[in-house]
Amino acid sequence: MRVMKKLLAAFAFSIAACAQPAPPADIVYGADPQLPPPAGGGLPTINVPRAVGWPDGAAPTAPEGFVVTRYAEGLAHPRWIYTLPNGDVLVAESSSTPSRGGGIEGWIANMMMRRGGAPDFSADRITLLRDSDKDGDVDERHVFAENLNQPFGMVLVGGYFYVGSTDAVVRFPYAEGATRVEGAGEVVLELPYNEGANGHWTRNLIAREDGAKIYVAVGSVSNVGDQGMEIEEGRAAIWEMNPDGSEARIFASGLRNPVGMGWSGGDANALWVAVNERDMLGDNLVPDYMTSVQDGAFYGWPYYYWGANRDERVEIPPNVRLREPIAPDYALGAHTASLGLFFYHFDGIPERYWNGAFIGQHGSWNRSELVGYRVAFVPFTNGRPSGEAEDFLTGFLNARGEAQGRPVGVAMDQTGALLVADDSGNIVWRVAYPEAAAPLATQP
Repeated sequence: MRVMKKLLAAFAFSIAACAQPAPPADIVYGADPQLPPPAGGGLPTINVPRAVGWPDGAAPTAPEGFVVTRYAEGLAHPRWIYTLPNGDVLVAESSSTPSRGGGIEGWIANMMMRRGGAPDFSADRITLLRDSDKDGDVDERHVFAENLNQPFGMVLVGGYFYVGSTDAVVRFPYAEGATRVEGAGEVVLELPYNEGANGHWTRNLIAREDGAKIYVAVGSVSNVGDQGMEIEEGRAAIWEMNPDGSEARIFASGLRNPVGMGWSGGDANALWVAVNERDMLGDNLVPDYMTSVQDGAFYGWPYYYWGANRDERVEIPPNVRLREPIAPDYALGAHTASLGLFFYHFDGIPERYWNGAFIGQHGSWNRSELVGYRVAFVPFTNGRPSGEAEDFLTGFLNARGEAQGRPVGVAMDQTGALLVADDSGNIVWRVAYPEAAAPLATQP
């Protein structure tokens, strides 16, 4: 069996080297991506760069005028960031856990995670970083919460601190300035969960601006319903609930792996989400995307993609009557693993970035040529995309094609500088524009 595994690994990783040159990645960006015919079949293309970490003194590259520093190091797979109203920065440290079962597919998934830098354990904690004098340097660090179940999303509403654990939304009483919350927290909403094979495990949270509703992003178990649709009940969706967990309902569905959420602002202020789309249809299918989220909308997964494009790998059961799928608003490239989404509603960096979207692209594994591995920026005007995606933070891949880091969550500190969670490098990066630095009076 050990020999068979080695042979399978060698063959799977060789597929990327033998694949035909990838079409240009930028054809599947923007509001009207050029979708090629589906390709693939047999074993998937597997191309996972080896995680090597950052050399001493090295950092990602930002546009001219920005300064990139290590806000916090030595974290355990930092995934998501949330800034409290008093300026304290919370970092969720959590990871995928090895799949139990799943045959060859499960074994390959575990192998990819290890090669890509994911640990075999999840720290299951939230760390608090405090910059008391607002100089951009952390001067206090505390364990804010621990013994959680793969924590990810965080939000403060009405005196309670909410955490999106993989199996539930839990909350803790919170007093301003607290450096720790105690206990296991109160479960306000149990979420769909499959022990041992939970697939897309992250659960992000965001509150409506008046605090009356909380939204919960729940990813699918599988790529395209590979284990049957019964196990996908309640998943691949954004849930809406009251702060006490009551009146919970599916707000939007057919979203394979919704992760980052944000309010676009402007005249068309709406909830937007970044979605990690399906694999194994070729180098340029299916594009990840960000989209405004319509109440009651169906975005196609697993039966359709990008509107009414049919995924023929998935049968539509005769007893299932589907709503018409809605096409997303803006494609972010196939296999980029677009996870983070942050709208910048402040003035601490140059005006061209105001109100635009920053997207943490964790990076590809199912593409013959690597894509993602950057923080991208898309300008917005009046709450709608108004330009092409561009590089903002790069250099996560070194000259040998190895992963020094992989960006996920993007947030903002109390001075208006951007913060980026790098789960492979175990660092939170701070990206500041010194000429515009000004302390933030209140969080938007």
